[in-house]
Amino acid sequence: MASFPDFVNENEIARSRTIGELITPTSPFEQKYGRENWTVAFAPDGSYFAWSQGHRIVKLVPWSRCLKNFTACSTKSGVNLTNGRLSRQNSDLGQKNKPIEHTIDCGDIVWSLAFGSSVPEKQSRCVNIEWHRFKFGQDQLLLATGLSNGRIKIWDVYTGLWQFAEKWSYLLSMAMIGWKGKRPSCSGKLLLNLMDHTEVVRDLTFAPDGSLILVSASRDKTLRVWDLKDDGNMMKVLRGHQNWVYCCAFSPDSSMLCSVGAGKAVFLWDMDKYTMIRKLDGHYNDVVACEFSPDGALLATASYDTRVYVWDPHIGSILFVFGHIFPPPTPIFAGGDNGRWVKSVSFSHDGVHVASLADDNLVRFWRIDKSYPVEVAPLNKGICCAFSTDGSVLAAGTQDGNAYFWSTPKSVSSLQHLCRMAIRRVMTTNEFKKLPIPPKIKEYLAYQMM
Repeated sequence: MASFPDFVNENEIARSRTIGELITPTSPFEQKYGRENWTVAFAPDGSYFAWSQGHRIVKLVPWSRCLKNFTACSTKSGVNLTNGRLSRQNSDLGQKNKPIEHTIDCGDIVWSLAFGSSVPEKQSRCVNIEWHRFKFGQDQLLLATGLSNGRIKIWDVYTGLWQFAEKWSYLLSMAMIGWKGKRPSCSGKLLLNLMDHTEVVRDLTFAPDGSLILVSASRDKTLRVWDLKDDGNMMKVLRGHQNWVYCCAFSPDSSMLCSVGAGKAVFLWDMDKYTMIRKLDGHYNDVVACEFSPDGALLATASYDTRVYVWDPHIGSILFVFGHIFPPPTPIFAGGDNGRWVKSVSFSHDGVHVASLADDNLVRFWRIDKSYPVEVAPLNKGICCAFSTDGSVLAAGTQDGNAYFWSTPKSVSSLQHLCRMAIRRVMTTNEFKKLPIPPKIKEYLAYQMM
């Protein structure tokens, strides 16, 4: 079976440009198990990139400086950024929230990461609590880590950096008088240790509205909803999955949650009532990843059945299918070990491009108006991917703990598409279909016509 349709010349598909890599240092006798980079994440404000290096370690690097290093290294003959080491400037130490490269030891194997930032006006949903241990400011950046032992640790990234900067400032002043001492370690401050899951915490996602509502997906077959503004109180347990839960994702307006796992169904939840809205059926194998489009009108799901489906989550219909084998496999073949398991999917911020990783060692970039990839790139043992905050870079993690980066396909969105996204951010499919507008416009707004 082929990786591309017959009408597509594989040699004519553009190759994505690799811009850099972050390599995890290893020793000759280190065990390979536990080194997997299960998740990569970008901070909402674009300040940090984080990835799990394996063996309990999470590495955070300033994203803007990382890009500068990639650019500088690309001008040298084959020199890449290794070991995740970035240059530090002394001026960084005197600024409170200046991003600084640092490492966090989470105490157990890290399976999931998620950044969250607070909006002070967003109150806790628990109205009976008169005081809290923590008061989150608007400039606060949190990192949630899901661990193999079922725990979730919440880190205050900037506070740890400020304490690190103070230590360095002190040591610099002491160095002026000839003092020598131990180099300080840089790590985020541990705020909360959430303990309720009984198995691996496979995925984490923060509500995009700044409320610091956190949802965790676990192998214990449940999703749990936590309110970090209420000192990490667990608000709700969402039950419905019959097997492991692999992934969960909020809609952009935080009103809907999608969850997928070891089963063929896609679950949609109402996050105001904490009830199931519907199950989407159509995949032939386990569904392992999901993500909403920036306007919330589309939902991409990746499955071991060699396909990525793009749904209208509001009515449950499949709009687009991105196949990774041609001709499309039969349901029996798709439901087994077919050699093209799709491991991850990510929606670009332009609302047009989708990226996927599969077992055939390729990264694919798709457009929602085409049935074949517009760009591809080689990647061995890839298991996760995510677009940068501005959508210009795709990051991917591998089984050996490394992270790789590519430039994303360049395009200028049409005015029609921008207007469509603006409308779909505030109107569901059923809502705009009631408007007295021409049928063709309704088809366009429903992404049934490109």
